Amino acid sequence: MSLTVAVCGALGRMGKEVVKAIAQAPDLELAGAVDRSAQEGLDIGKAAGIEPLGVSVVSDLELLSSRLPDVLVDFTEPASVMANALRALGMGMHVVIGTTGLSQGDLAQIDEAARAANKGAVVAPNFAIGAVLMMHFSAQAAKYFPNVEIIELHHEQKKDAPSGTAIKTAEMIGAARSESSLNYPDVEESVPGARGGSFAGVHVHSVRLPGFIAHQEVIFGLPGQTLTIRHDSTSRESFMPGVLLAVREVAAGTGLIYGLENLMDL
Repeated sequence: MSLTVAVCGALGRMGKEVVKAIAQAPDLELAGAVDRSAQEGLDIGKAAGIEPLGVSVVSDLELLSSRLPDVLVDFTEPASVMANALRALGMGMHVVIGTTGLSQGDLAQIDEAARAANKGAVVAPNFAIGAVLMMHFSAQAAKYFPNVEIIELHHEQKKDAPSGTAIKTAEMIGAARSESSLNYPDVEESVPGARGGSFAGVHVHSVRLPGFIAHQEVIFGLPGQTLTIRHDSTSRESFMPGVLLAVREVAAGTGLIYGLENLMDL
């Protein structure tokens, strides 16, 4: 029996890619599409640029068909993702969340709700396999290169800064390196913010420009040498293998899994 999936934010750029990926997966079945801008009777397959799928886009989770999907994939925006996740868990669905901008308190609330519902939840700052490897390699490098900065670059419509990927990378670096090895001298900024923000002791710089999709470089420095680990997503297709991995694995446990690396053999 196929695993049934609904997509929230189905008419967005990421949502449409998820719809196409699920429709093409032989072991998955698209059973619902939700978007607040839904037009009555709009077939999500047609909206996504593929053949009609017989699934109409609805404007609210409560309007999903009586056959409740097994998994809800959410690619909406920070303002709505929490309400969507908690409602979906309460309705009996597992959740996979790609929307970034969630706080530690939000993550704890999702974990609590998932455990109460005996459901699984996956929240991933980045679903690109290469980006997950970039974060993993950066944590390894931080043991030997304690001085590091992050530059992340995204399209101009991304609302949160820094990105969830940058925050997750800084967390992993902070956990891997020795606090005593940090060496950041005080710098007087002639332009406020010129040194970027600081998270977990790592300077993070955010770029928002047309033409970018999702990119990040982690730059390490030691006397006489630098090491740069960079990942580039040049198409939203890059995220789909990770999304499908999360959809297939989310029901295997109860509670929150934060980060796709926890589903990979790393």
